[in-house]
Amino acid sequence: MEAANIGAREADVAPAPDPTGGRSAGWTPADPGPLGLAAFAGTTFMLSLINAGLVGTHAVPGGGLLPMVAALALAYGGIAQFTAGIWEFRTGNTFGAVAFCSFGMFWVSFFFIVQSVGKNVPTEVFSGLGLYLWTWGIFTAYMFFASLRTTGAVALVFLLLTITFIVLGIGNSALAGTHSAINGTIKLGGWIGLATALVAWYASFAAVINSTFGRVVAPVVPLRR
Repeated sequence: MEAANIGAREADVAPAPDPTGGRSAGWTPADPGPLGLAAFAGTTFMLSLINAGLVGTHAVPGGGLLPMVAALALAYGGIAQFTAGIWEFRTGNTFGAVAFCSFGMFWVSFFFIVQSVGKNVPTEVFSGLGLYLWTWGIFTAYMFFASLRTTGAVALVFLLLTITFIVLGIGNSALAGTHSAINGTIKLGGWIGLATALVAWYASFAAVINSTFGRVVAPVVPLRR
């Protein structure tokens, strides 16, 4: 790959033209994509370990290890990822801005679900979580189609994430009105979530190491536009 293509953005979708040639006031902003992907991956990984039944308990949101996930969700998955999305607006990357700002707020809202909703309305929380996850599944599905003009790594993240949301939505809806801690569908969603996190980490790693080394060390498979 030519040197000019080494720094190609993992999440670009028709970036807006920059009349300054990519520089403003003598500086060029760094790519915020790897930060957004890493923030998403880390928080997803921790929550998916619980959903898969590998650690902790999933009795109700707010119980077991979920408060620990909530803290990470607010600080890293939420604030850090949302900040990356704001900087994507600066670079003219519509796809990255919408994705990172949206999922940043997903994790912020998850924090409030764990800290408030799960504690105050435990008998209805699974029904609400089912609706919540289906909503995010729909959003992620149409973002997946947009990702087909980015890279194979990013597209795979969105494909796996769409499946994760749908499976978890089904699993949580099935728990509505029960006091069960977890079911096989949620565990399956947890395992798919772990795969999603690993692919997102790889996409973040690839962007960082390729930029640092100035050449393609970790391929991300750019997709044709």
